[in-house]
Amino acid sequence: MRIFAALALCLALAACSGEKTASPSTDNTADSAPETAAVDGGAEAIDQNDDPASGDDLDKIAEDFVKLALAAGVHDAAFVDAYNGPEEWAEAAKTEARSLEDLEQDAQALLIRASRANADTGSVRSSMLEKQTRAALARIQMVRGDTFPFDEETRLLYDVVAPQYDVSEFHNAISEINDLLPGDAPLHERVDAFRSSLAIPEDKLQAVFEAAIAECRRRTLEHYDLPEDETFRLEFVTDQPWSGYNWYQGGHESLIQVNTDFPIMIDRAVDLGCHEGYPGHHTWNVFIERDLLGEKGWIEYSIYPLFSPMSVTAEGSANYGIELTFPGAEKIAFERDVLFPLAGLDPADAGKLEALNEASSKLSHARNHIARAYLDEKVDREEAIRMTMEFGLQSRERAEQGVRFVETYRGYVLNYNIGRDIVADYVARKADGGMDRWEAFETLLTTPLSASDIQSAK
Repeated sequence: MRIFAALALCLALAACSGEKTASPSTDNTADSAPETAAVDGGAEAIDQNDDPASGDDLDKIAEDFVKLALAAGVHDAAFVDAYNGPEEWAEAAKTEARSLEDLEQDAQALLIRASRANADTGSVRSSMLEKQTRAALARIQMVRGDTFPFDEETRLLYDVVAPQYDVSEFHNAISEINDLLPGDAPLHERVDAFRSSLAIPEDKLQAVFEAAIAECRRRTLEHYDLPEDETFRLEFVTDQPWSGYNWYQGGHESLIQVNTDFPIMIDRAVDLGCHEGYPGHHTWNVFIERDLLGEKGWIEYSIYPLFSPMSVTAEGSANYGIELTFPGAEKIAFERDVLFPLAGLDPADAGKLEALNEASSKLSHARNHIARAYLDEKVDREEAIRMTMEFGLQSRERAEQGVRFVETYRGYVLNYNIGRDIVADYVARKADGGMDRWEAFETLLTTPLSASDIQSAK
């Protein structure tokens, strides 16, 4: 392993750029992520903080970053989540494939350049380029066979560290759910039985999802002017480790896939409609392509590396977008009045479903707790499955799918819950200052900030 060499390089670069770097510690929390210069997280900050005199240098670093990411994607199929840059660059990455050893050297050299540029300009753009490059280097090292402790991995890739959890809080939430669904069977079986009673019939899936996504889109368009040509395609697939996925195609178009390995519960239609579509991944990708790539010409945003600081905003905003779009009781009201009848389900169960979801939300961070224990080899696979059944209130089959997700995407799991919390806190701070929540949300979607930047934004 080259863990200590990698850490030494990162510490040296942090010293060069003036960034304070936290040493790996089990006491790190999301609130004690690596410090960066405070950024006012608004659209104005991008214009004010970027020095035009440094544009050529940053443009070249950005181009080299895109080419590095494409080359890394040849070795790591999950690395490039979306790309809509020059096709010849993508073809060159395939036909002129380079070894991981060469790519690691390239990433190290590019990180030095990005760090120096950031030290010179202190701009929002240069800061994110440095962090994106550091994440690419770490991921290339991981693909080569290096391992990092869970907390160090998430700090390098996503600029965030999960807190240490008090497991008793998870047990308190479980007790609350136990009272909601009393019975003699194991609690995960009672929860699974209730949720299964609210599964969307297979022949109703298309209609229910189309209705849910249409409502998510309608509500989003009340606040945002999306390009006239924006669109999406919906597909149902099987044999995947995830429940839903947005494959951004470029040109303001998305392919939204929904996994039907297991029955899909009625409340997942709105969740996935918002998360994958409006105002989630599809909307975010459209904004990125329109504003950062199109209007500003920042070529680094022609590519979305999955294992990167961008994913905190991507997943956090997609999850927070659900409650932004359907505040208060509006989500369950829409499900009860529109989706339940459309699926042929009894609307009388809507209230209990809402109570269950509210209590279950207190268990969302359990995924981080389980992933850290499993990936740091504190528990074996069987115990990780058992913990997922207990804290995720899932059948064994669903728990196995959840563990398979962790095996595939590793520390990425924290982007869903910590990311959501970071985005929610940002929007709340802006709202307290008098900004409309939808406006604050759009500002976040169109400003390239990492997790620590978002947390420190005023």
